[in-house]
Amino acid sequence: MTFSLSRATPRLAVATAAVLLALAGCSSSPTKPKPAALKSFDASLPARQAWKVQLGAPAPQSVPVLVGRELALASAAGRVLVLDADSGSERWRAELGTAVSAGVGYDGETAAVVTQDNELVAIALGKVQWRVRLPARAFSAPLVAGRRVFVLAGDRSVSAYDARNGARLWTQAARGTEPLVLQQPGVLLAVGDTLVAGMGARLSGLNPGNGQPRWEVPVASARGVNEIERLIDLVGPAARVQGNVCVRAFQSAVGCVDAQRGALRWTKPANGAVGLAADGDRVYGAESNGRLLAWKLDNGEVQWQSELLLNRGLSAPLVAGRSIAIGDAQGYVHVLAREDGKLLNRLETDGSAIVSAPLLAGQNLLALTRKGVLYAWRPE
Repeated sequence: MTFSLSRATPRLAVATAAVLLALAGCSSSPTKPKPAALKSFDASLPARQAWKVQLGAPAPQSVPVLVGRELALASAAGRVLVLDADSGSERWRAELGTAVSAGVGYDGETAAVVTQDNELVAIALGKVQWRVRLPARAFSAPLVAGRRVFVLAGDRSVSAYDARNGARLWTQAARGTEPLVLQQPGVLLAVGDTLVAGMGARLSGLNPGNGQPRWEVPVASARGVNEIERLIDLVGPAARVQGNVCVRAFQSAVGCVDAQRGALRWTKPANGAVGLAADGDRVYGAESNGRLLAWKLDNGEVQWQSELLLNRGLSAPLVAGRSIAIGDAQGYVHVLAREDGKLLNRLETDGSAIVSAPLLAGQNLLALTRKGVLYAWRPE
């Protein structure tokens, strides 16, 4: 186990150190399984490196955001970059002068990050537009959409800010949540005219205008005997396809929700800690031990599974054409067939972990490493 935990409310902060020590002991076990050896193969989907860009160590919860042909990224040291996703050339940058703890959100005009000082910062064309102190820690990148900046906070509340001036417009608090919260990106996305957020183990549809709930669907139920075992926050990225949003509840389940009606389509037990990808037929994800699974989109039945990448510390996957791409902790991006999980190609980076799901920008496959290098490959 390698994910940090935090208390959702200050009154419970005293026990956090004990929880972190317990997790550290878990992650440092001398019997930690060895990563599966890389097997030789013939690349049936060849690709060449198109470009690479050095960002600097990415922000702890950084997930690159693609809008059209523009790609926004944030470094831990406070650099915000917007690049041309085709060429890797820089459109603009901002140096915030303070460390970033979560980011970045981007809509093609405004970028937003959360600093380690717990400020929400909005940037446009390389210039800071405003800064606002948040009432609670945020571990997910802001979502910028509809001239608003939405923040999913560590207390599982969702707030909206005016993208023009930072005025807080509304806050919707979660109800009846567990006291521990994951320090990793959660679920926050727009589906039509509904803001969809993971609030604990529930996927909630909110009115983006005033924050009022439109629907709420539980994806998993806590069954553990202690707080760690009962931790089942929804983790990002979510997979959106055909009006459905498919999500993972931390170490407990995967499920798909009809986001138009606010109805649960299915949920299945699963033991993973990273998000999902989907196409019109299947949902794809990696379990904590590196087993890859493909579930049928209609009913959640397992279509295939692969143990090719066991214990390799996998990222969330990406659907790209007839393949899926997934990164590992040794700096490889594995390209697999959607139909059966057969290895099609293996792309090498700088040897540090791939920090989030790969991205597809036009013909380019993109991946960001923990050392802060963004790689782009193009099919030959």
